[in-house]
Parts: sequence; C-alpha cells; structure tokens
Amino acid sequence: AMDWQVLTRELSLYLESQVRVGFFGSGVGLSLVLGFGVAYACYYLNSIAKKPQLVASNDRFCRFLEEYCPVVTETYYPTIWCWEGRVQTLLRPFITSRPQVQYRNELIKTADGGQISLDWFDNNDSSYYPDASTRPTVLLLPGLTGTSKESYILHMIHQSETLGYRCVVFNNRGIAGEELLTPRTYCAANTEDLEAVIHHVHSLYPSAPFMAAGVSMGGMLLLNYLGKTGRDTPLMAAAIFSAGWNVFESVESLEKPLNWLLFNYYLTTCLQSSISRHRQMLEKLFDMDLVMKARTVREFDKQFTSVMFGYRSIDDYYEDASPCRKLKSVGIPVLCLNSVDDVFSPAHAIPVETAKQNANVALVLTSCGGHIGFLEGIWPRKCTYMDRVFKQFVQAMFEHGNKIFSM
Repeated sequence: AMDWQVLTRELSLYLESQVRVGFFGSGVGLSLVLGFGVAYACYYLNSIAKKPQLVASNDRFCRFLEEYCPVVTETYYPTIWCWEGRVQTLLRPFITSRPQVQYRNELIKTADGGQISLDWFDNNDSSYYPDASTRPTVLLLPGLTGTSKESYILHMIHQSETLGYRCVVFNNRGIAGEELLTPRTYCAANTEDLEAVIHHVHSLYPSAPFMAAGVSMGGMLLLNYLGKTGRDTPLMAAAIFSAGWNVFESVESLEKPLNWLLFNYYLTTCLQSSISRHRQMLEKLFDMDLVMKARTVREFDKQFTSVMFGYRSIDDYYEDASPCRKLKSVGIPVLCLNSVDDVFSPAHAIPVETAKQNANVALVLTSCGGHIGFLEGIWPRKCTYMDRVFKQFVQAMFEHGNKIFSM
C-alpha cells in the first residue's frame, strides 16, 4: 500500500509541475483524477486482466496448445474502457474494422430441391500453397442471422489469407440474398445442409487439409455435426467460438429484462426480417402473421423453427439443438473459446465436466469478452483475442497437427 501512496504522490507532484496552476482550478482536482486513475489501473490488473482457464483432460493436447497456440495460455487484457460482457457484445460490430474480401459465390443444390449459397475466398495468390489442390481449406460458419459479410468472418479470412489458406463461408439457407426454392430455412440441430457442404468442399479438394470454424449458432451446428459423426468426417479439427452450450439456459438468460431489451428483441426482429423476404414460399406451411408477432427468440422458435423441422414441442427442439449433449462423441481435436460473462451462453451451462471426459476437447474460458466480443487494446479496431486464437489454432493444426499424438 505504501508503494502506491509514494507512487501517487510522486506522479501528482510531477504532473502538477508540468501543468499550469489553475488547469483543474487547483492541484486537488489533478490529485483526484490521478488517484482515480491509479485505483482503476490496480483494479483492472488485479480483477479484469487474467489468464484464461484451459480445460483439457489430454496432456498431449495441452502441451500441443502451449507450444503451438500460446495465446490460450497468455493473459487476456480486455479493452480497458469496455471490458464488461454486454458492452463488448454491443460494441464489437460497430467498432471493429471490415477487411476487404473478394468472394466467388457458388450455389449448390440439396437433395430436397433447395439451394445453399457458398462464398469462396480462393486465395489464388497464396505463395505458401501455390497448388490449389493441396491448399489448406477452412470452412467458416457464421452465427444465427449472420452471413459472409460479418466483420468477424472477414477478420478470420484476413488471418487465413496471411497464412496462405483458402476459405469458404457456409451461408444458411435464405440468408445471403439467394431465393428459397423450398419452404425450409435452417436450425442449430439439423446438420443435413452442413453435411452436404462438407462433402461438396471435400470432393472438390480431396487432397487439401480441411478444417472448420463456427461462431455462435454456427459453432453449435458444427458441434452437433461433430457429435453425430465422431471420427467419420473429412475435417481434421475444428474451432468453436461463443457457442451456446445449453439452449434452455441461453434463452432463459436472454429473457432477463435487460438482456431482452439489449439483445433478445433485436435478434427476434432480425430473424423475422430474414424470413419476411420469403413470405410467399413460407406461407404455404406457416401462419406467418403469428410468426411475425413473436417478441422473443423462444416465441419465434415455438411458432416457426420447431414446427419447420418436425419437433413435437419446442423443448424437444431445444434438447436436440444443445451441443452439451453431443460433446462426449466428438472424435477430432476441437478448441472451444467462451467468455464466462457471455449472456448468450451463461457460465454455469458450459460443460466443463463433460469436456474433461473427452481427450479431443479443449475449452478456453476467459473471464471477460462477452458474446463474440473479445476486444483488446486501447482502440480495438483491428484484431481481437478471438481472431488471434483462430489464427494460432488453425496454423497449429495445419502445420503441426500430426504432433498432437506424439507429444
């Protein structure tokens, strides 16, 4: 305590000598500002900036991450003026930059007569991997109403570009401007479209190392697919960011008054506007007036999503959509990043015990970061902590993945 008092006194004397008398009316104002600054810095360094918790039962996987993905063992310093989870979540889409990415669009047909829009970033200028047939490929899955235009997707592509990799973004049906050919959209539990996309990409480049990364609902969908397929997948590994592990807990958290006001209502209107463009097609099966009256995600899922995919009740759908139930069956290395202050995926619902029972799974839990936030630096325009985890893990797996089992 004495050290801080001495430091504060010396700093205030120095600053007072630098600042003309009367700048704050007197030296008292300056001392107060300085004292507050020092107190805040102490609080931030003691309580906010922390190393993430790494949960993994497999010592080899742990050692592999420590060596080739060291970001998961380093202290995460959230942006000093906006570290709270809700604030990080709200600010990220507005504050982060949007790297320029030129896509090549491809529409693929599905077995039921629908179509899926894929956005390719071929990275044909890759100097590390000039041969397209063996260029490592990352499949990216955006969140609930997200597309290839989301800033977090653009940043992942920017990171992949510097490493020489190819990316392909899986846009959920009816979201990226393409027409719905059948009255069907998407949900977190139904993995058929994802299976079709993974098969399609792998068939185009069977010799290319292949990974996937999913964000929010994209991460839930990817986990549900991996839980279903086990080792029987062309993917060598996967990265999951801000997944909602237990849908019941997620919707309950989002229905708390402040969270409803800040997130739930807006998300519900986004879901409604994403399907209103396809109203004529969807009216064949749904009471669209009722769907448009929903005021929460739960009401929307009850009237629309659970009905579309043939669930007897919304509880049946939420049970099937929750990845915590499938985690024990995952058969390839998976790294999952969550913040414990994420209102979309409350801390008590993160399946820490289940993760410890599967040698393929590593959880990285930060104390701050919110939902797809993870802002860092004084002015967090560029790279987030999440982007750095993505870059290091993808590079670790593509370039050293064979060492996991020999370490």
